[in-house]
Amino acid sequence: MSSIGLPLADIAPLPARVPDGAMIVVPGTADGIAFAPEPSPAAVREDERAIVEWLQSNVRPGHTLITICSGALLAARAGLLDGRSCTTHHTECAELAALAPRAKVLENRLFVIDGERYTSAGVTAGVDLMLHLVGALTGHTCAVAIARHLVLYLRREGTDAQISPWLKGRNHIHPAVHRVQDAIAANPAAEWTRTRLAQIANTSPRHLSRLFNEHAGMSLTAYVNNLRVRLAHELLKSSRLDLERVAERTGFASSRQLRRAWRRSFDTPPIALRSS
Repeated sequence: MSSIGLPLADIAPLPARVPDGAMIVVPGTADGIAFAPEPSPAAVREDERAIVEWLQSNVRPGHTLITICSGALLAARAGLLDGRSCTTHHTECAELAALAPRAKVLENRLFVIDGERYTSAGVTAGVDLMLHLVGALTGHTCAVAIARHLVLYLRREGTDAQISPWLKGRNHIHPAVHRVQDAIAANPAAEWTRTRLAQIANTSPRHLSRLFNEHAGMSLTAYVNNLRVRLAHELLKSSRLDLERVAERTGFASSRQLRRAWRRSFDTPPIALRSS
């Protein structure tokens, strides 16, 4: 029984043999989650050793090995990432590189696929990886439907950064600035004047600009344009709208204004998304 009252049941020993073509998923550990009774560090180490030995004995060609978050560390200890590109939670990348010196550890990636090895970054990146797998197995439509059912705002690709652009500038605790950011993120294409945003923050436009620069580390205009560009990026990837219509739907006055803002975030022009 976990500390929040969630029971874990039907727990069985790892199978002696894994069927051909199976997917083996290795999740990471969750530090700070209390169980009653809480396992000792020695017991945890023994469990991890047993998992590593089982992986070494059972994972063979034809199996798809999927790791979530720090699960990649167990796969690395089993020697299953040698010669492969891989990733893990951004705080664990150095340890992963130490455990698998022959692997190519890619930082700041949501997930990495190298042959039969699928590795993801921390926590929710595992959801992005699973959506990618569903899309590969059943088609894009099914994956999009699942994402919509789970109320996932955007489907992210493996090459996207672990630190989401939607969270950029939010590493602070100022409630008024967060209220403004929440409003903008909910509808980046809206007409966000300083006066309108100041009303949300319950402050003056000039003071809000000072607060935003101090706590978010950027201007209000830069924040709005950054989210609009990210929204435009998703529309260009997922629709056949022309650039002028994309600019209109994301709050830019023209495609020229969109291109100008785009250059601050990307090295390649918007049209490159359509040709890739």
